[in-house]
Amino acid sequence: MQQITPAQLPAWTASVADQNPVLLDVREGWEWQTASVAPEGLHFVHMPMQTIPARLDELDKSRPIACLCHHGGRSMQVAAFLAQHGFEVINVAGGIHAWATQVDPSIPVY
Repeated sequence: MQQITPAQLPAWTASVADQNPVLLDVREGWEWQTASVAPEGLHFVHMPMQTIPARLDELDKSRPIACLCHHGGRSMQVAAFLAQHGFEVINVAGGIHAWATQVDPSIPVY
């Protein structure tokens, strides 16, 4: 599974911009309300991890997906699951926590 850091995400986004890439946040609702991001060039989708299997048909296989969670563990599991189902997917290593510490310190750390 390919992983990228939050700092590398803009370059990845630019490389797949013509495919309308998605940032898939797999955290729980309270986590998303606590700390969230909306990077330019990515269509944001919030879908908690446990809802993914039932909602798989809501995701478009023609659009590359970057998976995000708190520290990168859940998103890695979701990314592997999506890859097994034919999606082009990467994992954002370190999750929203790494985003807050490496890219945007205004994002709350929890």
